[in-house]
Order: sequence, then structure tokens, then C-alpha cells
Amino acid sequence: MVRPSFFSTPSIHFGILRHGWCRSLLAAGLIAACTSSMPVQAAAAAPATDSPDAIRLLVRADDMGSCHSANAAIVDCYRNGIVRSAEVIVPGPWFREAITLLDENPGLDVGVHLTLTSEWDGLKWGPLTSAPSLVDADGYFYPNVGEPGKAGSGCFGDARPDEIERELRAQIELARRHIKHLTHLSTHMFHPQATPELQPILQKLSNEYGLPFKPDGVRWLGDLGEWPKTTAAQKEDAMAAHLENATPGTWFFLEHPGDNSPEMQAMHALHWYPNVAADRDGVTHLFTSPRIREIIARRHIQLISYADLIGEAKK
Repeated sequence: MVRPSFFSTPSIHFGILRHGWCRSLLAAGLIAACTSSMPVQAAAAAPATDSPDAIRLLVRADDMGSCHSANAAIVDCYRNGIVRSAEVIVPGPWFREAITLLDENPGLDVGVHLTLTSEWDGLKWGPLTSAPSLVDADGYFYPNVGEPGKAGSGCFGDARPDEIERELRAQIELARRHIKHLTHLSTHMFHPQATPELQPILQKLSNEYGLPFKPDGVRWLGDLGEWPKTTAAQKEDAMAAHLENATPGTWFFLEHPGDNSPEMQAMHALHWYPNVAADRDGVTHLFTSPRIREIIARRHIQLISYADLIGEAKK
């Protein structure tokens, strides 16, 4: 497979990281960016180093700004767990709260989670700009990516490249206005090569704002089981096994922390993700697990961020 010069980790909202094709891409080093700083209560780990014998792990938490539960859980996973990077949905209804929380936690690395979809049944958001080709009849983003060229099938069904660029630019601009420590870009639910016009747009924005999408040479740590059926205990067992078996190199893992609250229970997507609250509560348990932190400390696994990798790439 020819590696494109520019890529971002696909989102796992539809569980696509559980599919073989996506794992193959991740194994090829096609990962998106992250930053660090060890909070006081985080798992002990040696300082980041580029030693060939070091085991390094970048843990990313997606969908900050989507709801209060996600915001609170992600901060918890940073302060009391292993998360080092958070991806923010700028048009999300809880973006304003995310701004405040990120200002209070300047060590948490932040990426703009470029968003063109709104997947939940009970929670919706739409574009910051006028973008008729990107929205459904109610003015919200479509719930899925759709089929390029098939109008009404999803966000890329009839999307105009100029509207995509204008909307994504607006998201980056708003994030830059309010978040001091942005380091990178990532994508929410869509592949950067979803349409022929998309990758050049993303590359242009990345270059213009100095926010990269991915460092090379990063491997996917591993899946947690049959998503979304795994329990919190099964997630922890799977992660523990991956960490115990990790070999020297740089590894990457992402998930979506949340909690089993009435808010998140009401979000669901009944046709594909009815148990979102319980599942994402399990992710928070995983990322703050004393057992997982003990393995990381015992094996001297270094928790790093996108900022660390981006800085190394510039040397």
C-alpha cells in the first residue's frame, strides 16, 4: 500500500477501528497527532525519550465539546488517568464548557476534531457557516458520511468542496480564538480521502494554520474486543494484555470517555449504538484504572502526546 503524505486516524464512532482494513492502515503508521504534560495524579512514567528501547504510548480521547458528560470524563481521564490528548468538536453544543476546562488544564494537548457529521439520535449540531450541501432538511449535519455523489445519503453525498473548506476553516478559526494550546488536527468519523477533493483541502488547512495531522512511525496498540459489546472489565483485561505485550516503539490508542449519566443515555443511536452511556463509562474506567496505571509504571511505558511527536518530527 502506498502511504499518502497526509493522513488522520479515522474515528471509531462506527467501530471502524475494529475492522481489519483500518487496523492495517494504523499499522502502516497512518495516525493523527497529540501533546502532553504529566498531571500530578497521572500514572508514573519515565520522561519521553527517543531511545530505541523505549516503549511509548500516546492515548487520545475524542469528542470533547459534544456533551457535558464527555467533557467531564475527558478531564478526569487526563487528571487521574492516562489520556494525553483531547480532540474537540468545535460546533458541538458543549464547546463553550470545553474551552473553560481546557483553559484550566493547559497541559492537556488539544486537537481540532474537524466535524461534518452529527451522529446521535437525541443530540444534534450543525455547521458554523452557511453550508446547504452539508446539512439535512432540518439544518443539522447528516448522521453519517454517506456515499459520495449520492445526494441525501450523508455528509459527502452532495457536498460542495467550497462549503467543506469554508466550514472546516471556521472551526479551526474559532478553536484558535479560544484555545491557547492547539497542536494538531484530526477528523470526526470521516476518512481524509473520502472524496477526491477532500485531501487537498485538509492539506491546505493543515499547512496554512501550522497544525499537522499525523506523525509517522506510530502503531495501533490493539482493539478491546467486539465493539460495542465489551464490558468495562473486558476492556481493562484487553488493554492490560496489550500493555504487557507491547514491544519497544511508539504506540497509539484512542477512545471516547463518557459516563453512564441520564445525559449520555439520552444521546444514543439506537440502530447502531444503543448502549453508548455504559460503553463510554467503561472507557473512563479503563483510562483511570489503577491496574492499567500500575502496568504502565512497572514497564516504564512513557506516556507521550502529539506535541512530543510533532516536536521530534521537526528535528
